[in-house]
Amino acid sequence: MSRLRFEKSGDAVWISHLDLMRVFQRAFRRAGFLLRHTGGFNQHAYVSLALPLSVGTGSRCEILDFELDEPFQPSELRTRLNAALPAGIRVLEVYEGGQKLKFLTHLHAEVFLEYDAGIPAGTQAALGELFFRETLPVEKKTKKGVGTVDLRPMIRHLEIRQADRNTLVLDAVVCAQNPSMNPMQLVTAIETHVPAWKPDFAKCRRLEVLTAEGETFR
Repeated sequence: MSRLRFEKSGDAVWISHLDLMRVFQRAFRRAGFLLRHTGGFNQHAYVSLALPLSVGTGSRCEILDFELDEPFQPSELRTRLNAALPAGIRVLEVYEGGQKLKFLTHLHAEVFLEYDAGIPAGTQAALGELFFRETLPVEKKTKKGVGTVDLRPMIRHLEIRQADRNTLVLDAVVCAQNPSMNPMQLVTAIETHVPAWKPDFAKCRRLEVLTAEGETFR
């Protein structure tokens, strides 16, 4: 399959995973490129996203695999797709010969913690102590119900920095697959273990997808 990397920002972060798939399928058609489809009565386009993105989360490292029915020039495909895509979704690069998805193991992300009245004194120190505990159990909803998961083994790296008087940023590298961790679970950990330091609002942005060795996945 061919592969492209795209970003999702602005109002586009509220587009769901399934709707995003439809957006790209329509964009390929509008750009004049025919996606290859499966055979049979209920045909499906050969297009897939590497890691489903939660609604409300921005990203500049989304990976989409696709197959076309005809040869194409990557630069032309990128230009024509971007002209057909809605605001906030932009193709950054198109290429062949991408790595197998099993080698995508980690995710670099930022979680923004916003405090309306300013960051309370002692917050950064308290969160530093929290995230470097030996265990960090939180509840996680699954198809089978609600269970408990320990986030600590899934956090490869985490730094806390102050962006402005109202905002702290959690700069984290976490497991992306087998097991997987949503960076927003760091906010759940705050709410669970140190609710006094709970932010008034939190949002997340994906920065990069990585291999187990910490190298950029493409």
